[in-house]
Amino acid sequence: MWTTEHTATSPLPRPRIWAAVRDLHTGALRYPGADTFELHGDFAVGTELTVTPEGQEPIRSRICDLVEDETYADITDLGDVTLVFRYRLDDVDGGTRVRYSLVIDGPAADTVGGELGPQISADFPASLAALLERA
Repeated sequence: MWTTEHTATSPLPRPRIWAAVRDLHTGALRYPGADTFELHGDFAVGTELTVTPEGQEPIRSRICDLVEDETYADITDLGDVTLVFRYRLDDVDGGTRVRYSLVIDGPAADTVGGELGPQISADFPASLAALLERA
């Protein structure tokens, strides 16, 4: 298994940040540098979505965890590895802490995680900053 996390704090309340996370993953919010999301059903656990990273081919993912105003995660199955992207929102004094993480798991995770993970997560700080700016 390979994992990374980026954390940022915002003065905004959780519901406001949650709305931006939801809107991004339903395709209602788009901005330069962000992946494009197309939801195939309700915004709920089990629903599939098409994710198109900027400049890349689309991939299929599935919402695997969703608690309103608290957490969102989707999983992408690439065969020998799975990618789980997660947002976790927590109240802190003066606002909300947002944790954005990636877990790479599966039979090939130890082999490819160290190379693939940093490539995928290199934009986490900028991506999270842009999301919070739009919230």
